[in-house]
Amino acid sequence: MAVGQAPAPGVRGSGASGDPTPRNSTRQVVLASLVGTSIEFYDFYVYATAAVLVFPHLFFPAGDPTAATLQSLATFAIAFVARPVGSALFGHFGDRIGRKSTLVASLLTMGISTVLIGLLPGYEQIGVVAPLLLALCRFGQGLGLGGEWGGAALLATENAPANKRAFFGTFPQLGAPIGFFFANGLFLLLSEFMDDATFLAWGWRVPFLVSAVLVVVGLWVRLSMHETPAFAKVVARNERAKVPFAQVFRSDFKALMLGTFIMLATYVLFYLMTVFSLSFGTAKTGLGYERSQFLVMLLVGVVFFGLTVPLAGWLADRYGRRPTLIITTVAIIVFGLLLGPWFGADSGVATVSFLVVGLGLMGMTFGPMGAVLPELFPTAVRYTGASVSYNLASLLGASVAPYIATWLASSYGLGWVGVYLAAMGAITLIALIITRETREASIED
Repeated sequence: MAVGQAPAPGVRGSGASGDPTPRNSTRQVVLASLVGTSIEFYDFYVYATAAVLVFPHLFFPAGDPTAATLQSLATFAIAFVARPVGSALFGHFGDRIGRKSTLVASLLTMGISTVLIGLLPGYEQIGVVAPLLLALCRFGQGLGLGGEWGGAALLATENAPANKRAFFGTFPQLGAPIGFFFANGLFLLLSEFMDDATFLAWGWRVPFLVSAVLVVVGLWVRLSMHETPAFAKVVARNERAKVPFAQVFRSDFKALMLGTFIMLATYVLFYLMTVFSLSFGTAKTGLGYERSQFLVMLLVGVVFFGLTVPLAGWLADRYGRRPTLIITTVAIIVFGLLLGPWFGADSGVATVSFLVVGLGLMGMTFGPMGAVLPELFPTAVRYTGASVSYNLASLLGASVAPYIATWLASSYGLGWVGVYLAAMGAITLIALIITRETREASIED
């Protein structure tokens, strides 16, 4: 760039050196972190919904409906085993090669796996091979999502002003309610225009196949991005970790464990509020709502999820990460203790208010995580550290939450599901009390 020439859009000087360094504009950061995670979570939620509504009927032997649902939820859990693997794999390349290229690869992995699910034959056509192929594709979904969130969070926070990192960190977090809204909205639309036989025959495949178009959009946005300033400085100083996964366990093990347990209640709450609530709410042995009726209720709750995510980010920037999350976690524990009588009241008003409050709390606990987890780790291993802690929490919390909740509700009653949530909240509360405040930490160390 010639002396005196204005920087191109999205480019500004690098600071002390005065050398021009490619920078991402706020608009680029918002689009790339939000669009990508919206697509990723859309794909993931499409599977979660189908695992409750469709897969027990198509991919497993006819027989006991509860057994088929539990088997279907077991394939749902496979992705959470894959996610830590994906976080280590993509985290390695994210810390070695860069955030941008790794995010493109994770999106492709997730997208291809989702489209393939939409093309699979059922149990009646190929027998036991059907659930095996379903499990393989589900593993691919988890592998891609394992590398997605950490990269998107770093893309947002490593491009953010120092006093707005938590708010910028909510951009990828908003992908969760947006993806959920579109995934379940599409299922609702299909169920309104199709009878059950048509929906089970082929209609359920549409949301999986539509994701191919969404992936193309996400790739177009991400390929236009520059590398983050923090990672560019690590490259310039020749400080990249040789084996990020080994280094983060050797040097930042405490941060890794604290990050994992800080996320635990968030994951348990979310999958109880979505997967379990949908299963219990529509089961004849549960609340007995029609599928479309309960999906509308869920979508109302998701609106409040989306509204509280940026609010939580703003509060975390203003008052600190720990105070915001400690107060929210205490509220989650109380909510868990009220879950049984509230959700089991068999009233439309009670059900909607339960979903609104639960998903609103989800936004409050999920929103700051886009800043909190990256801030626990130095730049050289940040992609790996944030991704591994995030996805270890998914393995400990989300993978088993729908299964445990279904078993508890059927064996001991709905109140014990709430006790389970409260116990996980208590573990998160302890981790938050132990951890340090990261609001003032430098993101370029």
